[in-house]
Amino acid sequence: MRITLVTPYVMQAGAPTETSWSAQGMSAAGSRNWCFVRIDTDEGVHGVGEGSGWPLVVGAAIADLAPLLIGEDARNIDQLWHRMFVAQMGHGQTGVVGAGAIGAIDMALWDLNAKALGVPVWRMLGGRFRDRIRAYVHASSLETARGAINAGFTALKTGNVTDAAAKIALFRRELGDEIDLAVDLHGPPWLTAADAIATIRQLEPHQPMFVEEPVPPEDLDGLKRVRAATDLPIAAGERLALLWGYRALIEQGLVDIIQPDTGRVGGISQLRKIAALAEAHFVQVAPHSGTLGPVAEYAAIHFLASIPNALIHERFLTDWPGRDRVVSHPIDVVDGHVIVPDRPGLGVDLILEEVARHPPGHNVQAGGERYLAAYAAGTADERVYFQARRARASQFKSIEGEAREG
Repeated sequence: MRITLVTPYVMQAGAPTETSWSAQGMSAAGSRNWCFVRIDTDEGVHGVGEGSGWPLVVGAAIADLAPLLIGEDARNIDQLWHRMFVAQMGHGQTGVVGAGAIGAIDMALWDLNAKALGVPVWRMLGGRFRDRIRAYVHASSLETARGAINAGFTALKTGNVTDAAAKIALFRRELGDEIDLAVDLHGPPWLTAADAIATIRQLEPHQPMFVEEPVPPEDLDGLKRVRAATDLPIAAGERLALLWGYRALIEQGLVDIIQPDTGRVGGISQLRKIAALAEAHFVQVAPHSGTLGPVAEYAAIHFLASIPNALIHERFLTDWPGRDRVVSHPIDVVDGHVIVPDRPGLGVDLILEEVARHPPGHNVQAGGERYLAAYAAGTADERVYFQARRARASQFKSIEGEAREG
C-alpha cells in the first residue's frame, strides 16, 4: 500500500462561543485556523489527520514533508514518523509546529491503515477499556454551567488569572459538591509561582478536580514550588510536543495529569508513548482540545478509549456551527459522555467542498478587549508574558472572604 498523494488543507473556523479562561467569559479570539491532511494510496484507501501548533505554518510544513512520503509503504507508520523527524533536524528543534506537521500525517496514517483493515483505530491501539468517554465542558458563567448540567455533563472547567477563586466559590455554592470543577490559570499574563500558590490556597476548600497550568510552561522551578505547596491535582502540558517534552513533568513528579494536545504533540504514535510513560509514574491523561477541529478530537477519543490511565475529555458546550459541516460524522455525545465510534479508521472523513468554503486567514493572537482584560489596569499595552498581581493584599483577602462565605 504505497502513498501516492499527501495534501494539506488549511481553513478558517469561527471561534467557540465561550471558553473557561477568558476574563469576560466569551472566546478571546475572533477566529481560528484548522489544518487537515489527506493521504491517498495506490490501493484506493485514504486517511485524514489534523495538525495544530500554528496551523498556517503547519500546512506549509506538511507540504514540505510530502515528497519524503510519496512511494513509501503506508503500513510502516512509526518508521515514517522517524523519517520525517530526522528530516527536520536541519531546522533545529521545531517544537509544536514540526510536531504538528508530523502528527497530522501520522494521524492520517493510522486512519488509513485501520480503514484498510476494516477496523476502528482503537482496535489497532490494543482494544478499548471503555466504549464512552466522560467529558467536561468550559463554563465561564453560572448560566453556561447550569446549561451544561442540564445537558448531562457532570464536570466543568472555569478559570482565569483574575477571578478564578471567586468563580469556583460561586460555582461550588450554587452547583453543589457532586459536580467536578476544574480550574484553568494559564496566561497571558501568566502567574508568578507565589501568586499561583496564593490562588490555589483559595481553591483548596472547594476541592477542584485539577488546577491547570498555574505557572508558565517554561517555569519548571515555579511548578516545583507550586507542587510542594498544595495537594490539589496539578495538570499541564498542552503546549508541549513529543515524548521528550513530557519527561520532566512526568519523571520529576510535577503533575498528576498531563494534557497532550492531539494536534500538537506529534501524532497518535507519540500519544501512545507518552501515555505509557505516564502510566509508569501513576499519572493520568486528559488531552487538551481547545482550538482543535473535529478530526483531532476523533483521534483523542480513540486514544482515550485505548489507555488505562485516561481521566477525561475536553469539549466546548457549544462551538462554531460549521464544525459539524466539515466532517462526515459529528461527534456523538450522550449524557456528558462522548461515544467511541465503531466505524473503520477514525470514523470520520473530511467534506472537502465545505473546507474549501472557508479559506484561511490571519492566525495570531492580536489582542482585543476580552483578551487583554486579565492584565492589571493600565498595563495591557505592555503585552508582558508574566505579571505579578497588583494590590495583592486586597486581591487575595477579598477572594479569601468570598471563598469562606461560599
